Amino acid sequence: MRRYAFALDLVDDEKMIAEYDGHHQKIWPEIKESILSAGITVMDIYRFGNRLFMIMEVNDSFSFEQKDRMDKENAVVERWEALMWKYQRSIPGSKPGEKWVLMKQIFEL
Repeated sequence: MRRYAFALDLVDDEKMIAEYDGHHQKIWPEIKESILSAGITVMDIYRFGNRLFMIMEVNDSFSFEQKDRMDKENAVVERWEALMWKYQRSIPGSKPGEKWVLMKQIFEL
């Protein structure tokens, strides 16, 4: 089992943040299926203000390249991602257009 942590910001607007939270209270079934079929076994998203933190645990079949391919071939995932980008903003220091940024683990107990 591998674990990854990611960060992302949201548009700093209370109404839009509430909408974003609402979307994640009832994600589309196709999105859940896409996540699970990619080999992601745990996905938790936390929010503080407009900053998001995501923990993702994956099984041995998971690869970022395969997940990217699967997403690009899935029209529903593409629609979801386009909708989410309305609320999301790249975190400072990320590449232009980059969404979730992989964080470097610096401590483990």
